[in-house]
Amino acid sequence: MKFRPCIDIHNGRVKQIVGSSLRDAGDKAEENYVSAKPASYYAAMYLKEDLPGGHVIVLNKKGSEYYEASLKEALSALEAYPGGMMAGGGIDPLNAHLFLEAGASHVIVTSYVFKDGRIDKEALEAMRDAVGRERLCLDLSCRRKGNDHYIVTDRWQRFTEEKLEKDILDFFSEYAAEFLIHAVDAEGKQQGIDTDVLEILLKSPVPVTYAGGVSGLEDIRLLMEAGEGKIDVTVGSALDIFGGKLTIEEIKKCIS
Repeated sequence: MKFRPCIDIHNGRVKQIVGSSLRDAGDKAEENYVSAKPASYYAAMYLKEDLPGGHVIVLNKKGSEYYEASLKEALSALEAYPGGMMAGGGIDPLNAHLFLEAGASHVIVTSYVFKDGRIDKEALEAMRDAVGRERLCLDLSCRRKGNDHYIVTDRWQRFTEEKLEKDILDFFSEYAAEFLIHAVDAEGKQQGIDTDVLEILLKSPVPVTYAGGVSGLEDIRLLMEAGEGKIDVTVGSALDIFGGKLTIEEIKKCIS
């Protein structure tokens, strides 16, 4: 198990938000923390702490008022930690090179490979062909509906018709080297991890990172146990650098 750090950028600022509150209309979100420091500050910190494999995400819709400002912040973070972070947010085959050339190890994609709530195989193939399977990470973040979890797109606002389950993970593993999966209903709430999602992630044939709900070391220990040490973790709002109480050093020591 590895700790994969994050940098979430919304309206040109590094933030921690409640994931389920994100709305394109008005570029709104319920905020847990808004940093006065640039994204590059956090990327340089992760480099110093030797924490590769994290991600920087633009949470604004491409073409919206704040997208360019958020994009600028994301690119500066990638340049501060060359090869150390993945990048996501409005990425498609035409603009993926911007992120890779800036220093991203992988690009992270969700919405582009879905159309009308279903998998768009042509788009998926185009994305893989543009960057190569080894540099593609699919964000298969999910929300609960009934007794199941469904993949969500458009900054977690739209349900697809695809359940997060073993067959889907097997299918997507032919196109991507890794998965990033936020349990969106828990994201940013510090109310505990979603163990039902972990049960699904254990079936992943490729490396997978879980995000959502971590509030303290007890959640990390639970994730280590429930995930059998195979599932990496992202911690956001609970970190002291984002207004929480957990330190990077405590997490590193817990999972070492």
